[in-house]
Order: sequence, then C-alpha cells, then structure tokens
Amino acid sequence: MKFALISDVHGNLEALEDVLRDIEKQGVEKIHFLGDVVGYGCNPNECVRLIDKHCDIKLLGNHDYAVMGLEQSENFNQIARVSMDWTVKKIKKKSIQILADFEMSSTFLDYFLVHASPDEPDSWTYILDVNGARDNFDEFSQSVCMVGHTHVPTCFILDKENTIFQQTGESIKRVDGHKYIINIGSVGQPRDNDPRACYLIVDTDTDTMYYRRVEYDIGKTQDKMKRAKLPEFLIERLAIGV
Repeated sequence: MKFALISDVHGNLEALEDVLRDIEKQGVEKIHFLGDVVGYGCNPNECVRLIDKHCDIKLLGNHDYAVMGLEQSENFNQIARVSMDWTVKKIKKKSIQILADFEMSSTFLDYFLVHASPDEPDSWTYILDVNGARDNFDEFSQSVCMVGHTHVPTCFILDKENTIFQQTGESIKRVDGHKYIINIGSVGQPRDNDPRACYLIVDTDTDTMYYRRVEYDIGKTQDKMKRAKLPEFLIERLAIGV
C-alpha cells in the first residue's frame, strides 16, 4: 500500500491545497498528519478543516498546542510569538474543538508517528543532527519513526553495527535490521532552501519512502500575510525556503 505523511502546514492554505491535489494523483490509501496546522500563516481555520477532513491520524504540534492555550507563547521566539498572538485572535471555537481530538503520538503499521521527538513528545525537542537522533532511537520499538518540527527533510539511520548516520536525498530504501528517524519536511514553510511544499510517501510494497515537492502560489500567500501585517521575515522566507 501507499500512504502519505504531511506536517507543518502553518496556516498556509495555498500550499496545503496543492499538496492535497498532488497526493490525490499518487494513488495513496491514507494520509497522516504530524502536527502544526496553525501558526505563521493566514488561514488557520481553513487548514484545520482540511486536515480534519482528509487525514486519518492527526497529531498536535507545538503551535497547535499554543493556540489551544496548553503552551505559553512566551516560549516562542519573538517573531513566532507575534504570529501566534495573531492566530489566537483569528482561530474559531470550532477549530479548537477539532484540534482537541488530535493526538500527541500514534502508530501505524511498523511506523511511530510524532511531531517533534519520541522521547518526550510534549517537550518539542528538535532532532537536528546525529547526536540528537542518538538520544531517540531507544524511545520507539518500531523500525521507523516519522517526525516533523524542524521543517527540514532528512533521515537518520541506525544500522546493524549500531552506527548512526544521516542521509539526504529524494528517496529512502528500508534495509532489514536498520532503524530510521525520518523528518518528512514541511508543507507550509520549508526550511531546506527549497521553497516548494514538501511531504513524504511510503510504499510498503517496495519498502521505499520518497519525498514529493510541490509548487504553489507563494505570492498569493505572501499577499495575505502582508495584508494581515504579519512580520516581514515570515513573509520573505517563504520565497527562499529558509
């Protein structure tokens, strides 16, 4: 079977709609969401509704947590705090009710799903390098852990000799006896110097996982953010993917 994993939409409706259209063409059976529907972008409510409609497993991210009042925006950097304060004013009660049914982590087949890290899902730890990955491989029993949070698609592999290495590229072929922590990238705010929306497809028949990049109307998204008077840095970064 094929299933898709998406994460870190961050209120970017244009990116989400085009990703969902692309997924529809790929012949996937299920879509799972790894958190952060809201924050940064101008369409939190529309994005919440689409994720709720199209996704089977739905997880919470730290921005979702904050908009629900479960985490203080003071824990964010200044720019993220400004956008979160804006989102809190715009989010509807119905969206909060939908988010309340999202989970912190979940499993699907031989895959552990979490927004940030498997060791403490609600501590929102970033897995940025091999050292960060090393602290997390013992925290899940499945062969593969899928994460988001950093907005950077990458893969950390623990091989049979207990060596950990990092792999980048468009596809990942599973090897028996290896364990994986895979960041699926970001739909709404990529940060790997590629502004196109990013998501991951898993093909269980071939034991292959591969990234899809999707172009969307970045200018339209930026125009909305300008009208909302959101921080200029958040607007500009969409065009360069940082």
